[in-house]
Amino acid sequence: MYDDFGGVVVELDEGQRIANALGPNKAAILQNHGLLTVGKTVDEAAWWFITMERSCQVQILAESAAARTGQAPKLIGDAAARQAYSIVGTAQAGWFQFQPLYARIVKEQPDLLD
Repeated sequence: MYDDFGGVVVELDEGQRIANALGPNKAAILQNHGLLTVGKTVDEAAWWFITMERSCQVQILAESAAARTGQAPKLIGDAAARQAYSIVGTAQAGWFQFQPLYARIVKEQPDLLD
């Protein structure tokens, strides 16, 4: 068994502990290890990983900019978060949003499918 960055999982129950901590969520930040995403398809999980990484980068930039002003970053409300999830956070949306990237990868690297 391997962890999210290619290292060997030392304890067999480590994967189960991570799965239990993840629960019904699709992403987690593993302290000192990076990001972990899951999905009903590989395409979906890959998209959540890309989106999570981008979101983390934006979060760091926002917090850095806010720190310069002395103000806390502005948070979105629960209703806005639920609405965003209903539009772009579903399993189908994750799969769908990965498709243009997959098509580009296959076009640029046609031997991928050999």
